[in-house]
Amino acid sequence: MTTAKPLRVGMVGYAFMGAAHSHAWRTAPRFFDLPLRPELAAVAGRNPDAVRAAADRLGWESTETDWRALIHRDDIDLIDICTPGDTHAEIAIAALEAGKHVLCEKPLANSVQEAERMTAAAEAAAERGVFSMCGFSYRRTPALALARRFVEQGRLGGIRHVRAQYLQDWLSDENAPLTWRLDRTKSGSGALGDIGAHIIDAAQWITGQNIAGVSALTETFVKERPLGGDLVGLGGHGAAGEDVPRGPVTVDDAAVFSARFDGGNGAAGAIGVFEATRFALGRRNAMRLELNGTAGSLAFDFEDMNVLWYYDAADGADAGFRRILVTEPEHPYVGNWWPTGHGLGYEHGFTHQVVDLVNALAEHRQPAPSFADALQVQQVLAAVEASAAAQSRWQPIRKEEK
Repeated sequence: MTTAKPLRVGMVGYAFMGAAHSHAWRTAPRFFDLPLRPELAAVAGRNPDAVRAAADRLGWESTETDWRALIHRDDIDLIDICTPGDTHAEIAIAALEAGKHVLCEKPLANSVQEAERMTAAAEAAAERGVFSMCGFSYRRTPALALARRFVEQGRLGGIRHVRAQYLQDWLSDENAPLTWRLDRTKSGSGALGDIGAHIIDAAQWITGQNIAGVSALTETFVKERPLGGDLVGLGGHGAAGEDVPRGPVTVDDAAVFSARFDGGNGAAGAIGVFEATRFALGRRNAMRLELNGTAGSLAFDFEDMNVLWYYDAADGADAGFRRILVTEPEHPYVGNWWPTGHGLGYEHGFTHQVVDLVNALAEHRQPAPSFADALQVQQVLAAVEASAAAQSRWQPIRKEEK
C-alpha cells in the first residue's frame, strides 16, 4: 500500500479533453512510482445530470455545478482546466489566488493580454509555492522527447530548417455543424490556436529556439455552417426541403506561415515553415515535424507515433534515414510500460504529463511548460494573425516586458 501524500484534483470540464485528463490521473500512479498520489476528488460542469454521469463514467468522487465552488473547497489541491479558451483566464487566476496548483489546457488563453495576466498570477503564486503548467501534451510523446534528446546531444549539429505541420480533415465537410471551436469568442482562433499551437510549442521545445518573427496567411474555406449537431449531413436543407439555419464561422480553417527562429546564444536561427489545417482530406491527425541540421536530420509523424526517423550525415550519402522504433526501456517514459515493440497511444502523452507535473510539485519546482512558456506561444499566434491581416507582412514576435 502506498504511503504517498494525496494530491486531490478538481477538474473543470468533462468532454474530450476532460476524458483524456481523467484517464491520465487514474492511470499515472498505477504505472509510475509517484511521490504524490493523485485522487479524482471532484469534477465541475454546469449541467447537474450531465456532470454526475460524467463523474460516474470517468471516476470522479463528487461533482460541482459551479467552478467557483470547486476552487473554494478545502479538500482540493489542484485545479485541472479542460474548458474552452474563453474561460481559462478567469478560472486559472482565481484558482492560483486561492492557493491551488493549476493545470490548464492549451492554448493558454484567447489573447496575449489574457495570457499575460495569467502569467503574472502564476509567477506571483510560484513565490508562495503554488505552481502552474500548460498542457502541451505532445511534449510527452516518447518519440518527440527522444528527438529533443538528440538535439540536446548535438546529433543534428546546428539546426537550419524546421518544417512543422498539423493536418486534419475533421471539418472538410461543409455541413459539419457550427461548434464552439468555430466561434472566435469561445476559441480565440481556429486551426491556428487549436492545433497550430501544438506544432509551435513542439518546434520551439525540441530545437531550444524561440520563433522571432513570422509571415503568414490564414483562410476560412467555409464561411457558414449548420446550427446544431442534428443537422450534420443534411446538405444545408431540412427533410422537407427547407433551408437549415446556418451561422457564421468566425475563425480560420487553415493557417500557413514562414518563421525565423532566434538561434539562442547569439547564433543564427533556423528558418521554419508551419501549416495547420482541418481541411487536409485523408489526414486524421498528422502532427508532423522535420528538422535539418548541419550534422543530421529528424522526422516524425504522429500518425506513426512510435517511430522517429533519424539521418546521420556521418554515415555517408548512401545511408539514408534510419527508422527508430521508440519502444526501448531507455527511451523517454517507455520503461514503465510494455515490452519492447509494444507501442503506446495518444492517451499516454496525458499520463506522462501527469507524471512530470506530480514530480515537479513534489519537488517544489516549476513544472514545464510554464504559463510564461505558453505566453510565448500565444505571442506567436497573435503575430501570425497580425501578419495575415496585413497581407503577410513580416511580423516580429512581441517580447514580454519585465
